Formats: sequence, C-alpha cells, structure tokens
Amino acid sequence: MTSHDVLIVLFEGVQSLDVTGPLEVFAGAAGTARGAHPAPYRIRTAALGGGPVRTSAGLRLLPDEDLRAAAPPDVLLVPGGRGTYPADPEVVERIAALAPGAGRVVSVCTGAFLLAEAGLLTGRRATTHWAYCGTLARRFPRIAVDPEPIFVRDGPYATSAGVTAGIDLALALVEEDLGRDAALAVARGLVVFLRRPGGQAQFSTQLAAQLAERHPLREVQRWITEHPEADLSVDALAERAALSPRQFARAFRAEVGVTPGHYVDRARLEAARRLLEDTGSGVAEIARAAGYGTPEAMRRAFVRALAVPPAEYRRRFHSVRS
Repeated sequence: MTSHDVLIVLFEGVQSLDVTGPLEVFAGAAGTARGAHPAPYRIRTAALGGGPVRTSAGLRLLPDEDLRAAAPPDVLLVPGGRGTYPADPEVVERIAALAPGAGRVVSVCTGAFLLAEAGLLTGRRATTHWAYCGTLARRFPRIAVDPEPIFVRDGPYATSAGVTAGIDLALALVEEDLGRDAALAVARGLVVFLRRPGGQAQFSTQLAAQLAERHPLREVQRWITEHPEADLSVDALAERAALSPRQFARAFRAEVGVTPGHYVDRARLEAARRLLEDTGSGVAEIARAAGYGTPEAMRRAFVRALAVPPAEYRRRFHSVRS
C-alpha cells in the first residue's frame, strides 16, 4: 500500500472544522487499514514559524512544523476561515511554492481564496462556500466559479464548499486512494453520508428556500419534503394549512420566497436525485416514489432542471452498489 503524505496549512483565524473534518477522514482511513505498512496517510500540520494559531472560534492549534520549512506533500490541504481575508502574503507565497510539488491541492470553504491569491486556480473551475462565490468570481474573474457543487475537481486542484463539504471531498480522495469500502467505513464511523461525486448541489430544497414564519406553513413544507408522492396540489396543501387556496398561495410565496408549485417541483427533483444516488430501485419505481407518476414525466423534469436524463444522472452519481 502506498502511503500518502497530507499537509494541512494552519494560520490565524482558520476555521477549525475545515481542519478537523478532513483530518478525521484521513485518520479514520488509517483505522480501516490496521496492520497495513506503511499506513495509508501520514498527516502533518504546519503554520508560519511552527507556533500555535488561534482558530476563528478561539481554539488554539499546535502545528507539527514550520510552514516555511515544510516539504511538498502528496496532498496539500488549505482550509478556510476568517484568516483568508485579508490573506497573509507569506502563507500565500508558501502555498504557491508547495503546490507544484504536490500531487493534489485541495481547499475547503474559503481556502479557495488562498489558492486563487497564489495564482493556482487561474483558468480553472472552482467553488467555495455559496455565500462567497460571488466575491471569488468578482475578485478573480479568470476563475470559472460554480456556486452549485459540493466540490469541484479540475486537474490536480480540488475546491469544496462550506465546512462539511471538506469531509465529502476528503472521502472522495480516500475512495480514490483506497477504494469505496474504505471510504464507506470511514463515513459510517463519522456517521456521515458517503458522497462520492461533487455534483450534488450545496442546497437541499429546504435550505435553498426560506423557512415559513407561520407554523402551519412550516408543517406544509415538512409534509412536502417527506411525502413527495402525495397529492401536492395547491388545493390539497391549502386544506392541510387550513387556508383557502388563494390565501395559502399568497402566504406561501410571501414567507417561503417561491410559489408552492416551484417548491414542490424542487422537492420532487431532490427526492428523485437522492433515490437515484443511494438506491438500486428502478426508474419507474423512483418516478412513482418521487411523485412524478411516470418515468417520462421524471425524465422531462431532469432534462429541464439538470440537462441530463435520470439514467445518465444515476450513471454519474450512483453511490451504492445495486
């Protein structure tokens, strides 16, 4: 077994979860390969001067070594946090110096800004936390910023969305290095989903929309998400909220930010995507379970929203063996 050297860059104001999330994934992978020589991952942390740094939450982290003297790793991991803006020029300089010798360069959340400052993402696709994608695109117009995916890989460079997306990306690297069984074992140990591809959206339907203020409307939102196969017409949902159809439609749009029909469409699409990714159920069965009724109706919805039919989506993103 090949041992992969992972170097995690630390700096003042780093986001602690951006560091510890991927670190726990790589450390967990070592646990799945007990007795293997050498161990699958050797993890190092480094900061300028080798002294402790304080995270954005106030936690003090003691690095293993001085970033100024660190040797190029197999995986260079750059976390995000408040300390990415303004960036420490010397941290950026060291990242730029280490990257050419690294097999893979990975950022978590706003760590993408440090890679961008180092000139490593010019002409490439990248992502970051959804709240900062616009800023990244404006400051670095030569980067093709995609706000949708959990993570984006472009050659040896990989950038991920906010905080926990770093775990998804680290799991993808473990799967690439050690196989799906090892990555799944780590995911189970951390009680997280194994998300192999980066193509899943950063938002679920409920995260993308606002949560209604009034309890009856929040209950309707929950019902839609949990019962995509049910009658989700405006009349049926209005009855559940104890409002007239006109009152319901007006109140829902005002509080949620989208029409009931648009919300239902997104909820059904999300349910179908999840079933295609995580189960071996047939397309017809998934179409019924997600509320489309027929495979053709589901196909039209997928092509309209995602530009790919369900079968192609499953081929790209299926995360379990049938």
